[in-house]
Amino acid sequence: MAETWLTQAGLAALVGGLAVLGASCGGEGARAPAARGAGAGSGAAAASFADLDRRARAGERLSVVFFGASLTWGANATDPQQTSYRALVAKRLEAKYPEARWRFHDAAIGGTGSQPGLFRLDRDVLARRPDLVFLDFSANDDIYAADEETLASYEAIVRRIVLEARCPVVLAIFPFQWNVAAANLDAMKRRAAHLAIGKAYGAPVGDAIALAVDRVRRGKTTIEQIWPVDGVHPCDAGYVLFADAAWGAFEEGVRAKAVCRAPETMLHAATYMTSARVRVSSLGPLPAGWRVGRPHVVSAYFDMLMSRWLDDETIASNRTEVADAEGKKQSVPQEVGRLRARFRGSMVMLFGESTPESARYRAYVDGKLVEHKSNDGKETLTEFDGGSLGKLVKGNAHLVQVIATGLDPAAEHTLEIEPVFEGQGAQELRLESICVAGDGAGVQRAE
Repeated sequence: MAETWLTQAGLAALVGGLAVLGASCGGEGARAPAARGAGAGSGAAAASFADLDRRARAGERLSVVFFGASLTWGANATDPQQTSYRALVAKRLEAKYPEARWRFHDAAIGGTGSQPGLFRLDRDVLARRPDLVFLDFSANDDIYAADEETLASYEAIVRRIVLEARCPVVLAIFPFQWNVAAANLDAMKRRAAHLAIGKAYGAPVGDAIALAVDRVRRGKTTIEQIWPVDGVHPCDAGYVLFADAAWGAFEEGVRAKAVCRAPETMLHAATYMTSARVRVSSLGPLPAGWRVGRPHVVSAYFDMLMSRWLDDETIASNRTEVADAEGKKQSVPQEVGRLRARFRGSMVMLFGESTPESARYRAYVDGKLVEHKSNDGKETLTEFDGGSLGKLVKGNAHLVQVIATGLDPAAEHTLEIEPVFEGQGAQELRLESICVAGDGAGVQRAE
């Protein structure tokens, strides 16, 4: 009997459609062939700013998604729901189109880039049936770098919005403080690459880097006024500048009657046009010491509150509760087995929750221990720290870890996750999904 790989396309058929799947179980995965191919742009419906403008003036109900990271959420704004860039753009849309019935959706997780963004696209963006999307991630993908993996994932997000949501998209390029201080636009490889993607897809670009450099140079503002607290997140005055850039791009799209279309050939690799986000809890019986639970409902930051972004978690714990002779529960050590899965794809990533109690873990691909560089690049490490972000922010946050890239998509691969517990204190590892991308992307239980 032929094996059935657990891709989202297969799951969607079981529950009656991908949109229902995204809303009900939070998974994402492989698209129908017409939507995922690199050349799917020919004949696709256009995503027109003029049509959006007409519908807004006619008073239709319209859905807008702000997709990105902490600069989209509005970290350091006095009130992110009122003074962030997305809130300011929402107010400008309401003022410009008072008859329209708007729904605005925050789809921003701080500290994330376009790779996890791609795997969140179905659940957190497309399920909202957007009529307009504002897209972030340029800063967190590293404005000075132009690595193919993140450019491919970013372009795949743009392409899928245009092809599947069939709605206009505004690309927002936001700076950190040091980007504006250096004022060297030519050195910003990702800025150039994202501008090129915008041009290829007919998507207007709100270039807040160029705008900030220009305003600082002309004495209209200062770096200290934009970033009075830290060099990453602006405060209210900075978010006004960010909103000016994004709104200017939207206005230009309307004025020019821009139409977003997917070009026949992608600028970057088509790797992420076929993807699967498969919940660990769906893979069958779990190893010893693993159980299915819920995300925490408290977090270090609201945009990192994983109960908003995950529907369940599969949790490995070094301790469990048992009842003694008197029926009283007590915590005792327990053995924890390796989590095993098989997958197809050229890259694999883990998505879950990081807490101060999260443990380290080892990852094995095709039986080989995965090694990676430390953040400073000076050490080769054989373990990943599931609690690195949770410990850094002193609270619960997200766990996003790319395990491997550059794999052979034609081959079946194995993934093993081995928790590494230290000491006698309670420790855990919280994983929601295994995310894979590349031809034939899918995840299956390992026998």
